[in-house]
Amino acid sequence: MVVDSRLVRGALQGRLIVSVQAPQGSPMRDPSVIAAMAEASLAQGAVGVRLESPEHIGAVRRRCPGALIVGLWKRVYPDSSVYITPGWEEVRAVWAAGADIVAIDATSRARPGGEDLASLIKRAQRDLGAPLMADVDSLENGLRASALGCQWVGTTLFGYTEATADRRPPAWELLPLLRQQLPPDAALICEGGVSSADQAVRALEEGADAVVVGTAITGVDLQVAAYVGRMAADL
Repeated sequence: MVVDSRLVRGALQGRLIVSVQAPQGSPMRDPSVIAAMAEASLAQGAVGVRLESPEHIGAVRRRCPGALIVGLWKRVYPDSSVYITPGWEEVRAVWAAGADIVAIDATSRARPGGEDLASLIKRAQRDLGAPLMADVDSLENGLRASALGCQWVGTTLFGYTEATADRRPPAWELLPLLRQQLPPDAALICEGGVSSADQAVRALEEGADAVVVGTAITGVDLQVAAYVGRMAADL
């Protein structure tokens, strides 16, 4: 598999990746709006963008041909709590849409249809040549995903799985453990709960190579709702 130089750990040091997503039903989900936010993020120095759905990936790829795109597809299945690029169909679609690296749920939870994580990773690399980002919740799952071949390991699901429901992101305690035990060439990405530039700097200090920030930058719906709710509470 040919290695994209933009994806190696050294190219990510101290860099910001902006997650440009919007909830279902929001006018912000319009592909042209997503593409505009992605372009603005890249213009201000973000090393890449994290996008959800083949439609949005394609829209950004057309508008920003040289963008570094971390792609995923959130799909809910009745037999599993895994929803971030849960299976082969989603991996293939995200890659075909133009992602440079595909983010997948790499926790130990059962996948839809009983699909095996190791087999999914192997197939993505063998049939597509697709680099993978492992979205994990724990040290064990991060190390396993790296050993299976994922180039990036992200703390995306820390605090969002049954096993970590009592934890609150950012994953301050998890980052240094992963950095100490991951292979030297594995990129460690802090994602989840980073809400300020100071927290992004702390993530780097705790061992992250790059930091993904979403809601605090592009989450218009949630940000406005938080302001309105907080102000109304004091009336």
